[in-house]
Amino acid sequence: MTSKDLSIFNSLRPFSIGFDDMFDQFENMLGNGGLSMQSNYPPYNIRKTGKDNYSIEVALAGFNKNDVEVEFEDNLLTIRTKQIDKSENKDVNGEIIHKGISQRQFSRSFTIADDVKVNGAELKDGLLRIACERIMPEHKKKKLIEIK
Repeated sequence: MTSKDLSIFNSLRPFSIGFDDMFDQFENMLGNGGLSMQSNYPPYNIRKTGKDNYSIEVALAGFNKNDVEVEFEDNLLTIRTKQIDKSENKDVNGEIIHKGISQRQFSRSFTIADDVKVNGAELKDGLLRIACERIMPEHKKKKLIEIK
């Protein structure tokens, strides 16, 4: 018997149609019965900025837009550092004597719903903002059914 056979989501599958991908995503996030240990770095906020608009804000002090990449593929939004050259201790402002601002490697992922579109990203004042918008398909919008 595998851990997938023992999954709590398998008991819900007979009562749902079309939610298999969602159940699989929850199983991957929960791992073996508990949340997998994930780093708290970098810290982030998820903000609702309008009725159907969201913003993911990631604190990236010490990074510039050339150090970070944002990738969206198969409902997974991933923010990660590019390879940082640690051999160089000099930047345009001079030699670094003490490095207290962290620039460690990281990767943070967010699962994005099928009906949410990622509109763009901006890194300003040490804060990466990723704009998202929920696009409601016509077949999911509220409609009044005429009775004949």
